[in-house]
Amino acid sequence: NVLTAEERSGGWRLLFDGTTTRGWHTFGRDTVVGWDIRDGELIALGQGGDHANDIVTNESFGSFELVVDWKLAPGANSGILYHVVEKGYDAVYATGPEYQLIDVEGWPDKLETWQWTGANYAMHPPLSAAWKRVGEWNHTRILVNGTDVEHWLNGVKIVDYQLWTPDWQARVQAGKWNDYPGYGKAKTGLVGLQDHGNRIWFRNIKIKPL
Repeated sequence: NVLTAEERSGGWRLLFDGTTTRGWHTFGRDTVVGWDIRDGELIALGQGGDHANDIVTNESFGSFELVVDWKLAPGANSGILYHVVEKGYDAVYATGPEYQLIDVEGWPDKLETWQWTGANYAMHPPLSAAWKRVGEWNHTRILVNGTDVEHWLNGVKIVDYQLWTPDWQARVQAGKWNDYPGYGKAKTGLVGLQDHGNRIWFRNIKIKPL
């Protein structure tokens, strides 16, 4: 959870300092609840049930490059969200697109490809299965540059899409997000990490505003 001199000069910032939850809060609250920090890792304890303790950054971002290392417990489900709007909504997923994190092989039910790790959840499935075995660290990169979005996993580009195009709108209307009028509309917002009732570990969370 450190920045190199090159990263600092390039505009990168740490979103997690490795020792505190400074810069974060539980969605809809003032403080962080249901998370722990151990050995420089930010850990969702999975104690509050689905989405009870999702956390978001205090600061909003529009275009950015985000990198983060993460690993899952067996059978776990989580996600990384962006452009999250807090005021007026009950959950992070109601507004922010989600980079899906899930134990694909260990999930008890059959998953659609748009539910696989690295997908733009319920919108764009990943092009390849680039995730590592459960318990191993993965490296995610999310690039949001205006309307262009890329999802990378362990050095492989697995999703590439554009926001707010006719294709985007068609996918929204054809799926679950048609019931969420605020979904994906914000051009700037908070970064979110899901607590989906399972343990998940994060570290080296870095962002470069564009």
